[in-house]
Amino acid sequence: MGLDRAMFRHSTLIRVRNYEIDWQGIVHNAVYLQYFEVGRIAYLEHIGVTVTADTLQRESRIVVARNEIDYRSPARFGDELEVLTRISSIRNTSFVFEGVIETSRDRRLIAENVSVHVRLDGASGLPLRVADEFRRLVATYEGVGGDSGPGLR
Repeated sequence: MGLDRAMFRHSTLIRVRNYEIDWQGIVHNAVYLQYFEVGRIAYLEHIGVTVTADTLQRESRIVVARNEIDYRSPARFGDELEVLTRISSIRNTSFVFEGVIETSRDRRLIAENVSVHVRLDGASGLPLRVADEFRRLVATYEGVGGDSGPGLR
């Protein structure tokens, strides 16, 4: 993927816990999905999106349509990790999160992530246009012009 660290404004710290380690003594590959999710939720809350069980189950919902991870180096028990998160583009009914995990001590690259999220109608399950207010919040935070264009790159 080769994501540019300089493009990320948001970060979240996570410390690797003992139960996240596999039989090889490194963080299990599936745990990185959780780390990136922690970063995404923290990002949304930081820009002013309310994330609760109620908001996730209203008239519309957000689902993950794609989740890609490139593993670069292993994390181990006790490592403090920095999860960098951004929304890189907003399309008609979807938006794209990008994430980078690195060690906070020496900035060693651990993993990179791209995930595509789709807004669906809660009743029909059909795709809905990403809300204008969400577009404005992201555009303001990411420092880009326009609030309804197809992308933020």
